[in-house]
Amino acid sequence: MLIRYFAAARAAAGVSEETVPVPEDATVADVAALLAARHPGLDRVLTRCSFLLDEVAVRDVDAPATGAMLDVLPPFAGG
Repeated sequence: MLIRYFAAARAAAGVSEETVPVPEDATVADVAALLAARHPGLDRVLTRCSFLLDEVAVRDVDAPATGAMLDVLPPFAGG
């Protein structure tokens, strides 16, 4: 699965995107846990992030992570 990081998530991960093998039965929460294990410090950011799965907002992180791309979006401010 292609993971794309934005803003503070990008800074914490140290990369803007990466491809990560994800188990077939994984949830979005499982993928987030996998990412936190790969990147120390990202776990603090992930607790405040929202996610897009194939460009569709994820409302329930316990939903299956069936998709090709997951965007990790920390809260944004400004306007």
